[in-house]
Amino acid sequence: MKKLLCLVKAPKPPRPPRFRPRPPPPPRRTIHPKPIRPEDLLLDDAFLVFLFKYFTPFERRVLAQVCGKWRDVLYRSPRMWLNLMPNVRCKELHSQAERARLYASFARRGFRSLALVGASDEDALDLIHTYPLSGKQLTCLSLRCSSLTDRGLEALIDHLQGLYELELAGCNEITEAGLWSCLAPRIVSLTLSDCINVADEAIGAVAQLLPSLYEFSLQAYHVTDAALGFFSPKQSQSLTILRLRSCWEITNHGVVNIVHSLPNLTVLSLSGCSKVTDEGVELIAENLQKLRSLDLSWCSRITDSALEYIACDLNMLEELTLDRCVHITDIGIGYISTMLSLSALFLRWCTQIRDFGLQHLCGMRNLQILSLAGCPLLTSSGLSSLIQLRHLQELELTNCAGASRELFDYLREHLPRCLVIE
Repeated sequence: MKKLLCLVKAPKPPRPPRFRPRPPPPPRRTIHPKPIRPEDLLLDDAFLVFLFKYFTPFERRVLAQVCGKWRDVLYRSPRMWLNLMPNVRCKELHSQAERARLYASFARRGFRSLALVGASDEDALDLIHTYPLSGKQLTCLSLRCSSLTDRGLEALIDHLQGLYELELAGCNEITEAGLWSCLAPRIVSLTLSDCINVADEAIGAVAQLLPSLYEFSLQAYHVTDAALGFFSPKQSQSLTILRLRSCWEITNHGVVNIVHSLPNLTVLSLSGCSKVTDEGVELIAENLQKLRSLDLSWCSRITDSALEYIACDLNMLEELTLDRCVHITDIGIGYISTMLSLSALFLRWCTQIRDFGLQHLCGMRNLQILSLAGCPLLTSSGLSSLIQLRHLQELELTNCAGASRELFDYLREHLPRCLVIE
């Protein structure tokens, strides 16, 4: 019996767990924050950043003047000032200290664009020395109604190494030689308007010096058809937006140069090119079929035949402007009504359009913007039929003799999502 007892092994004790379980956390105490007063919220940085997001950049310009706290919060965030271009009236800045404070505020807000109004060469040099960050910060510069010379313009463009958008409006001291000497290849968007020295040679400078140009807007009285043949092969690929406004000497021969030199245009404006006729529009329709926007306003020789060419060939067109095309009738409106892609149509002061033409427009279910301002033959009965355009977002009826208070109320009732402009 003793031997049997000796052969029985005693059981091993259980091993302790490798990891000891953590004790349960003590219950959390509920802390009730003290109520925050409204005046405390209006001085809290996080709340102000959240609040200011609900305002537009233009409205924030006013909010920054409420108090120093609000100004500091707004100035610390460049995102608050996107798409806002400050206008500096150079003749109203009388002291160097005032200029320094103004440009310092621009630097703090991180403005990417700037407009100088009434600037001289001295103002340009002052900008360079007082606002050194502008060299890398500014990407868009507008010079308006300025006495700036070629020397001042060249100094500015040399300083603004990040510049790729340039506008010269009413700068009568700028010469064609100045454009040849200062235009930089990095500029991809250029606007020249109401500069008396701009003529064909200036277009030659643009064509030779700006190979990556994608947008060119020109308003000049002395540019001829020959200038429109200067565009280089590189620009035929890059240039997609061309606006020629009040270029009175441009004829159908100029249109021939455009369609051959710039076949990839998506936006074309010939507003005020009064010598362009239906034959010129036929050339556009046949050769520029990538067009999405076409402006023929103030082209007084355009008739219904031009609209037939447009309706047949420009299948991608989304916006058409025919303001002051006084020879357009209901027949031409019938042609336009077949364009399913059209979403914006402007017919201001087309004085021969009648109610019958509106019946054609009522079939354009994709139309979102329509202007019939100044059309004197439209009646209240015809205009009331526009309620069939359920997708309409904006309707302009200013100076329409047939429009009445009752009509506006009727349109707003049946088109609640449409902005009706009286």
